[in-house]
Amino acid sequence: MANWCSNTVVFEGTPEAITAIQELFQSMKEKEEKTEQGQFPEFMEDTNGGYFFNIYWHEGDEGQFQYETKWSPNIEVLQGIASLYKVNFVQDYEEMGNLVYGRATYRDGILSDIFLGDDDFEAYEQNEETDLYHFEGEEYESDYEILETLLERKIVTL
Repeated sequence: MANWCSNTVVFEGTPEAITAIQELFQSMKEKEEKTEQGQFPEFMEDTNGGYFFNIYWHEGDEGQFQYETKWSPNIEVLQGIASLYKVNFVQDYEEMGNLVYGRATYRDGILSDIFLGDDDFEAYEQNEETDLYHFEGEEYESDYEILETLLERKIVTL
């Protein structure tokens, strides 16, 4: 059984390109619902997976999608979509079972993938008795604020 990686991607480009990407995701979503299988853009060659599962978006969010992949983000597939439609994207992803947490940015044909490493995950700890997380002298009810802080620090320093 796969661990599911949660992904959110926001595409940026011309209104025509965003409409075409919206149609692509709508088509993949409909096909997934019929076949109950993950989907892959038909114009791309499947070399190492990266299938989209449970695709959804909020009404009115043009060019912004949430979906799942198995184990890791499908950055290469998004890069292929972005190249075809000549758009940029920002992808946030996480799969906490294997400590995968990061942000991929594709702008003007250049990919940047910034993610947390083992040392980042060791920068805080959870008190199992109180179920609180401790980080830099503060207590947190969830580790997501801590992870976002650590990721933002990495993004700023690059």
